[in-house]
Amino acid sequence: MNEKNQLGFVHKFIPSEGSKDQNSVTLLLLHGTGGDETDLIPIARMLDITNASILSPRGKVIENGMPRYFRRLSEGIFDIEDLKFRTNELAEFVQNASKTYALNLNRIVAIGYSNGANIAASVLLLRPEILSNAILFRPMIPLVPNTLPKLSSKRVLISAGLHDPIVAGYQTKDLFDLLEKVGAKVSIQWQNSGHELTQRDIVAARKWLSLL
Repeated sequence: MNEKNQLGFVHKFIPSEGSKDQNSVTLLLLHGTGGDETDLIPIARMLDITNASILSPRGKVIENGMPRYFRRLSEGIFDIEDLKFRTNELAEFVQNASKTYALNLNRIVAIGYSNGANIAASVLLLRPEILSNAILFRPMIPLVPNTLPKLSSKRVLISAGLHDPIVAGYQTKDLFDLLEKVGAKVSIQWQNSGHELTQRDIVAARKWLSLL
């Protein structure tokens, strides 16, 4: 496990035994507000993906001492220009990391939680060539692009909390509707929980990944 402050992001890269295999999957882990590059590694381990590498960058925006991937103006209100900039910045990081670590850019699966799920959704909408599929835990719609992408080749799992005090149900549904509109094969799992992750999230994600 390596922690590197290069390619523009502090990050961890954990190669798989089959990382040189062109069919090998890379899990792009994107933490929530206040997290770091280590937060979702235990989650990734629970998903039992054979021969998956892990690429986990730390968000570069600091809010009250807490790392995030992009700025917000208030709870649930995003700085859209910063979001666009940070989305492209993250996309360039993944592209450069794919060269540095010999990763297959056609096999990048994002696993994002909260703020990390939101920027993963933004990457799907603005830079769809970067991600093959995505698991979004507790997301909301990040933005609506001026030009809608075609995501018919993408599969997306949304895992949402029925009692989430941060993300309202309609915000999750708006994201689902947008992804469906642009052709993504999107499914949604509603958990009997709040904003926190539960074992049911892991079970749903593991089952979904087994079908890739």
